Amino acid sequence: MTRQLKPAASRRTQPRSGSALVADTFAHLVGAIATAHFEMASHAGRAVNRALTLRNWLIGCYIERYERAGVDRAEYGERLMDELASSLQQRGLARCDRRELYRYRQFFLTYPQIVESLPPAFDVSGAARIVETATPQSLSARQIVESLSFSHLAELIQIEDPTKRAFYERECMSGNWSLRELKRQVASLYFERSALSTRHDVLAARTHAKADTPPAFPIRDPYVFEFLGLKPQEVMGESALEDQLLDKLQGFLLELGHGFCFEARQRRILIGEGHYFIDLVFYHRILKCHVLVELKLAEFNHENIGQLNTYVSWYRQHMATPGDNPPVGILLCTQKDHALAEFALAGLDNQLFVSRYLLELPKKEAMQQFIEQQLAQLHTERPAT
Repeated sequence: MTRQLKPAASRRTQPRSGSALVADTFAHLVGAIATAHFEMASHAGRAVNRALTLRNWLIGCYIERYERAGVDRAEYGERLMDELASSLQQRGLARCDRRELYRYRQFFLTYPQIVESLPPAFDVSGAARIVETATPQSLSARQIVESLSFSHLAELIQIEDPTKRAFYERECMSGNWSLRELKRQVASLYFERSALSTRHDVLAARTHAKADTPPAFPIRDPYVFEFLGLKPQEVMGESALEDQLLDKLQGFLLELGHGFCFEARQRRILIGEGHYFIDLVFYHRILKCHVLVELKLAEFNHENIGQLNTYVSWYRQHMATPGDNPPVGILLCTQKDHALAEFALAGLDNQLFVSRYLLELPKKEAMQQFIEQQLAQLHTERPAT
């Protein structure tokens, strides 16, 4: 008696239960690889964030312990943070300027329970006493290091009221808020509105439904990429297309022969508590001023020009040296069929001065035409999908 084979259509097409490695169809193969990729990327993100959080907590712990019992602490006195920042930066340690050292110390004082998550290799004396000072309603050590990035924690430690801080800790964790969303909710007085609301569940549901969430691995976080030794231009580009355009734009401006001297790419600046990145920074040797260039792969809007004006004002206040003229900004926006160029001339009230700037800078039309040509060329070169 011959055994009959089952029709092909009736054969099993689903992966065997309990085995993630089985991929019976091409679709299952693609799905299995994608799942493995995103799962491992997520693990990598959590591992990096955990290490960064513990590193910063330990820095704060060591500073606090030294300030209490260092045998030579009186020698440094009020200059301690300045001296320490200088010594650490000479050793190549990122994010160890005076401002950050104070932040790490405050982080340690706010979340002493993190001591419970330290690897055995780090023996912090007085651990029992440290944990006793933790705010009762705060998250556990594991929740803090596993669920919140240090950028979130740096924002949370600015909240002095322990109850209010604990509220935002839990809301941020349960809603998987991005840093921008956390800042927005604090600024919108979500805690106070929640306390006054008679329908906490409705308010919470609406808030979380509209919340902005972070990517699985927040490599753009300045703390993360500096901790990993990466450079801003390696991680901050919004897309491969923008990166190519910036490369060509940089060369284009240098070749114009109008006195442009290249200075920086993805220049990081600190405004208040936020970090921002300027696409291209030049120094114009004829105008004797900085020229800031921003490229936006989107339609022009007033928020873009407002942001560039903020950069220009910041550069005028913090980067200008004696003899420098006020900086100028160039905003290039790409739309579907054409490009748009705008200048940011923050603080330039003298019409003659403005005219001189516009005479020396590239014409709007030339920049627009260049961007349109490059966009067309790049789209032609890209393989069809």
